[in-house]
Amino acid sequence: MAHAAGPEPATGNNGPSPPVQSEPCDSHCTGVAGHSHLGLSDVPGWGENNCEHIHDAGVSCSVFEGAVEVRLADGGRDCAGRVEVKQQGQWGTVCGNYWDMNDAAVVCKQLGCGSAVGAPQYGYFGPGSGPIWMDDVGCNGTESALSDCKHRGWGEHACIHAFDAGVTCSEYTGFRLVNGSTACAGRVEVQVLGTWGTLCASHWHLLDAHVLCRHLNCGFAESVPGGEHFGRATGPVWRESFHCDGTEAHLGQCPVITLGASPCSHGNNAAVPMAVASLLSPGSAGFASLRLVGGGSRCDGRVEIFQNGTWGRVLDDQWDMQEASVVCRQLRCGEAGTAYNPPKPERGTGPVGLRGVRCAGHEASLALCNTSLPESAPAAGVAEDVGVICWGSRRVRLVNGSGRCAGRVEIYYQGIWGTVCDDGWDLSDAAVVCHQLGCGGAVEAAGSAQFGKGSGQIWLDGANCSGAEAALWDCPARPWGQHDCGHKEDAGVICSEFMALRLENSDGCSGRLQVFYNGTWGSICSNLMTLDTVSLACKELGCGDGGSLETRLPYGNVSGPTWLDNMQCGEKTSSFWQCPSAPWNPQSCEDPQEETHITCDGNSEPPGHRSVTPAPVPC
Repeated sequence: MAHAAGPEPATGNNGPSPPVQSEPCDSHCTGVAGHSHLGLSDVPGWGENNCEHIHDAGVSCSVFEGAVEVRLADGGRDCAGRVEVKQQGQWGTVCGNYWDMNDAAVVCKQLGCGSAVGAPQYGYFGPGSGPIWMDDVGCNGTESALSDCKHRGWGEHACIHAFDAGVTCSEYTGFRLVNGSTACAGRVEVQVLGTWGTLCASHWHLLDAHVLCRHLNCGFAESVPGGEHFGRATGPVWRESFHCDGTEAHLGQCPVITLGASPCSHGNNAAVPMAVASLLSPGSAGFASLRLVGGGSRCDGRVEIFQNGTWGRVLDDQWDMQEASVVCRQLRCGEAGTAYNPPKPERGTGPVGLRGVRCAGHEASLALCNTSLPESAPAAGVAEDVGVICWGSRRVRLVNGSGRCAGRVEIYYQGIWGTVCDDGWDLSDAAVVCHQLGCGGAVEAAGSAQFGKGSGQIWLDGANCSGAEAALWDCPARPWGQHDCGHKEDAGVICSEFMALRLENSDGCSGRLQVFYNGTWGSICSNLMTLDTVSLACKELGCGDGGSLETRLPYGNVSGPTWLDNMQCGEKTSSFWQCPSAPWNPQSCEDPQEETHITCDGNSEPPGHRSVTPAPVPC
């Protein structure tokens, strides 16, 4: 677009100075409702003014015009806490009735806090005070502000402050790949509250990469090269260790641990070259990604295709193992186990990407099969959504423990979660599970349903691992689903990376702060300890929102390991486990006066869970 030449800028010893355009000195904006722009009919012409730059105008705008102000209170950081809104000049709360992740997502978006990872109800962040401004909030998740969502009406409610709604947002506000040859390869960078930094490769795994690839519409991860494969980075290096199971929508939903992590240099950045599962669309020279949705892993679910910027359903009237085999092969999910048409509740509702696919079963990708456009009529029968279950969909998890690295062993097989019988269950079997989950080694092979009885299917019995297998299902065992067990014999494990917190020698919510790691309780040194760290420890223990650091208390000599030192929790740290510290070391401090003793403000009981050692967890 051509622009008329303006007056020549004045120059001086300091170089050109920009011209002063129509400034507010002689402008007459009335602010009448309905004006959509700054009217210029009553101002001098462009460049004509009687102003100097000291009178330059400024504007403070609301990001969301007309939006009611929102804040999060008593969460310990900017992006977590009790939801409060300002109406009629007064702050008040939001009732937790029907409060869900869609509502939380809108709050996080409005505050610039990334995505929502929690929508706690019932006064999780403590009861507020003053008016309860909103009740029965019903957002669909796409609104720009909470005040855009449906609700009963301002100040209308059937609630008490004990039910005040809360929100936990991810601190991670952006993810990208840099220095790659394509948009789907490169060094991983994560934005933490507005600051971009790289991730440490030693804390980065293939399941994490799968989640990132899917989030970026890049298919699945091919490998996770470390070092400086995609060049040397500058700026901060985040020490966070993501622990994704592969099903999350983005990295912000994955558990994160920083505590005890070793320092990382720029030469050890995480990277991802992604393999995009592709399909050649008829009449097009481009490729489109495939994904499986609605399953329990990336390797089972309903088939969808990405083309022309949109994910579309795949419909077929004769879907069978030939087509399923090609999909599983293309997605690198192993052999196909099942080809199926999803039941009505699991069918898609969006646009159709393909209608009709015919494969011989040996093709390397669906691009080599005969396919039809959505407008094409099927050869015969009624075309329905199609799904597959690949062998690569098998997963293992630990449930009913107090962390991701301890609990009852469960296996996802043929689209169903089931348990493992404890017949012959020992440390070699447990070691395979711990290694498979990235939880270190095994410190206990639990039997007799120590983590509670499961329900439904019992998938494995008589496992006899050597300890070197890559996955539990690689171990010798009875055939899938064949057993002579009941759920009272469900197997469990405790891995070395399992962590827990307690107060030893406690009379309630005070005592020596200890952490459970590598199968042993150990103390935490008080060097660099701040009240932020004490506050997070008390919250983790269910002992209130704050406390004090005690010194020179007669708790005797150091016994056992002292696992951690130099903990540096900040005001915006969301969890005790995300606090940076010195690496794990069983001799972090030797002087008893360096051990941490705290007294918390509260005396509430934490959520119950099985104690991992005979030592009591008093608070």
